[in-house]
Amino acid sequence: MSRRLTLLLALTCGVAVGNVYFPQAISPSVASGLHITPDSAALVVTAVQLGYTAGIFLLVPLGDRLPYRPLIVTLLGITGLGLLAASAAPALPPLVGASILIGVTTVVAPIIAPMAAGLVADDRRGTVTGTLLSGSIGGMLLSRAFGGTISEWWGWRAPYLIAAALSLLIAAFLARALPTTSPPSGQRYPALLAESLRLLRTEPELRRSCFYQAAIFAGFSAVWTGVALLLTGPAYNLGAQAVGVLALVNAGTMLCTPVAGRQVDRRGPDTVNLVCMLGVIASAGVLAFGGLGGALGLVALVIGTLLLDVAMQSGQVANQVRIYALRPEVRSRLNTAYMTCAYLGGSMGSWIGARAYAHVGWPGVCAVVALLAAVALGRHLSSSASPVRAEVPGRL
Repeated sequence: MSRRLTLLLALTCGVAVGNVYFPQAISPSVASGLHITPDSAALVVTAVQLGYTAGIFLLVPLGDRLPYRPLIVTLLGITGLGLLAASAAPALPPLVGASILIGVTTVVAPIIAPMAAGLVADDRRGTVTGTLLSGSIGGMLLSRAFGGTISEWWGWRAPYLIAAALSLLIAAFLARALPTTSPPSGQRYPALLAESLRLLRTEPELRRSCFYQAAIFAGFSAVWTGVALLLTGPAYNLGAQAVGVLALVNAGTMLCTPVAGRQVDRRGPDTVNLVCMLGVIASAGVLAFGGLGGALGLVALVIGTLLLDVAMQSGQVANQVRIYALRPEVRSRLNTAYMTCAYLGGSMGSWIGARAYAHVGWPGVCAVVALLAAVALGRHLSSSASPVRAEVPGRL
């Protein structure tokens, strides 16, 4: 893996992951554009995340069966077509359907990650994983800024059109730039799917990583679904662009994941996980002040979301390094199980966040984050109290 290829793959991850997250910022614009309630518009966010979860389970295992280059290029091409369909949706039902298609096919980031892990030495795996994740974070955060701003200027359809052009353009670049690889498995497709489920049953360290990320990512999704409603509601009376600006402030998170990767290489995943869970709990306390409104509330939202983003993404690096060290020959299937669980948690978090905000308000969203992180922390501490596992940097 050259540095140039690593950076290109990080950019690809950002382009693909951004398709999942910019709908969070434009949800209020979708509501006004289609003349539906904000709660109904939030279904678009849930739909794309559920589609992403399904795509991870159904398509990511193909990374162990098919050559990476045609698989990744094809998926990006179909994603571009789905984004074009979404931009033309006349009502909520076809928009939700297109969002599911977008989510299912924009899964190249979890396909790229195990590919890259197999192209580098063990002692560089955390660093490269952190770099790729920083690209995904950039897409996650910058896409919200892009979506919120563009929807304020040109309406909610414009972000879908621009995202479609980006997906098709990056697919054309990758058709030439990706290396030729040989798939590590000759198993039939049903066996690949079954293997992901079997790995969940037989690999306790995989289950542990899945549980951690599902809980933390659920809280993360609850916050970013709720904060769009908070900023555009009576407490602030801001537009969708404000959600994008808040995400843009948090773009500094991209600089943290390579650092987290080096710490995982040096200290092991468990130490990094512990710090991250404590950081998520602390972020919930800071975010609670965001409900006050005004300048103090905005400062609390900036600091709280930044802390939450850093903690969640750094924990992601630790969890992925842990699972990639288990069985190199089934990394795509390990990642399938892991990411499916993570995004099931994220999908539920979006739904719970919208419900909590509707019934309890912003304090309810913050309570959900704290509770989920506390559950993950309790699981982590109980695991640490078990017989000690030797944990060597870069290996488990």
